[in-house]
Amino acid sequence: MHPLPTPCLCLVTDRRLCGADSLEEKVAAAVSGGVDMVQLREKNLPGGELLKLALKLRSITKGKALLVINDRLDVALAAGGDGLHLPEDSLSIHDARRVVPSQFLLGKSVHDLAAASAAAGEGADYLVLGTTFATSSKPGADTGGTDRVSKVTLLVDAPVLAIGGVDSHNVTSVMDAGAQGIAVVSAILGAQDPERATRELKQSMIAAWKVRKGLALHS
Repeated sequence: MHPLPTPCLCLVTDRRLCGADSLEEKVAAAVSGGVDMVQLREKNLPGGELLKLALKLRSITKGKALLVINDRLDVALAAGGDGLHLPEDSLSIHDARRVVPSQFLLGKSVHDLAAASAAAGEGADYLVLGTTFATSSKPGADTGGTDRVSKVTLLVDAPVLAIGGVDSHNVTSVMDAGAQGIAVVSAILGAQDPERATRELKQSMIAAWKVRKGLALHS
């Protein structure tokens, strides 16, 4: 199994945000900026087109960043991906583990403590916890803020990546709340300079992680 980087910056794709640039260009810029993991999540693409895109992203990320595919094990396998990311209403981690290769990362989207505890108990390699802050991609979604991040990370023994409205202005507070990392969409794909945006996010995460680890050592 591929270890999850610490701290971990994950880019979740949405090609609708790419404007005049292609998704591949944006992902390449993010990888250059230091993104640790890319989750290919293009739910409206048929399997053949999704695989073509996955293969392009694999060539960009290989040896530089992890590539996980959202909810499509067939595409993840065919593209030589590093793992499978499961929506909350998809297979359980337990069921997925029976069919994925032993080295595959298995991640799960969760939205509350009960779902996080269940997924962690089944052996999820990481959890993506949302919705943290208000975000245009999920208008009206229930937001838990850093309080939910703190509660879940305190009680659940699995790496947690916070998603939903996380950006350069609030990433430090999310890391301070106990997250091992963040998953973002528009903070990178919607940026004028995605490489710079990625680098700035990563630097803030590393700084917050170092402070947290330093406090833990001296407590």
